[in-house]
Amino acid sequence: MNIEHYIGQLLYRYQCVTIPGFGAFLTEIQSAQWVESANSFFPPKKMISFNSNIKNNDGLLANHIARTEKTSYEYAISAIQYEVLNWKKALEQNRTLTVKNVGSFVLSSTDHLIFTPADQKNYLTSSFGLTSFISPVVKRDTIETAEEVIEEREVISLVNEEKNSRSYIKYAAVFVLGLGLLGSVGYSVFQNQIATERILVEKAVQKQVETKIQEATFFIKTPMAPVMLSVKAAKEEKEVKMPYHVVAGAFRDENNAEQVLQRLTKMGYKARRLEVNKHGLYPVLYGSFSNYAEAYKVKNEVQKSDNPEAWLLVESL
Repeated sequence: MNIEHYIGQLLYRYQCVTIPGFGAFLTEIQSAQWVESANSFFPPKKMISFNSNIKNNDGLLANHIARTEKTSYEYAISAIQYEVLNWKKALEQNRTLTVKNVGSFVLSSTDHLIFTPADQKNYLTSSFGLTSFISPVVKRDTIETAEEVIEEREVISLVNEEKNSRSYIKYAAVFVLGLGLLGSVGYSVFQNQIATERILVEKAVQKQVETKIQEATFFIKTPMAPVMLSVKAAKEEKEVKMPYHVVAGAFRDENNAEQVLQRLTKMGYKARRLEVNKHGLYPVLYGSFSNYAEAYKVKNEVQKSDNPEAWLLVESL
């Protein structure tokens, strides 16, 4: 079975895809880039790296293959192990290995894996349809500007024809000044009248307020019958999805599944047993979790302390 296609499918959805017994492909989002020297624009993408220290089976790849191929989980595990064995043989013989649309490996003289990611594939779904392009250099033409010649002309001066117009201007200025003085005096009288009326209105309003306060004080002293209010507390329970499950095993015999369930419950796990699946097996879970990190942590702890064959199921039950 060629598992390269399934690795590519998972890289679109997850940040870490582990190949049991070989290593893990990690993704990191890189922002859009502009290379000025090459006049090139590159859209945002997922950069792929490789970590050979992460080899434990988290169940992600095997479960995806089993669901896509409509086969058992055990068969998917066997197919992955067989493909990993072929990869290691290719590295030993050719010192190189290429995983299609993911990247290539080179085995150094010190038997150290050197990974080079593939540039042809962009696994960032938000950049779907965006490709890199080269922008041509914009050439700017220089335009020669002609100097304008300003001709000097004779200055035309205006001379008043009649001196009598100055007397009319004086009379107009005196008239305008008188109007200004009269307006200022009238405005001050108007402001004084407004202030007096405002004081009278404020006194009337104050008197009405004092009367209302006295009436309110009188009625407050009168005893009132107690009012009984019933408060009903409503609790809204928010449904939390738990698509990550740590599987203890799947049993052909229902009694065996029940015994394992009781043992895990006594050990303090929030264990549960699922209904029989299409393969006639009864799965038993250590617990279900809402996020991948918590489920992955519990799975590793269980493999070290209780069950090395425990695996992770990613599915909404």
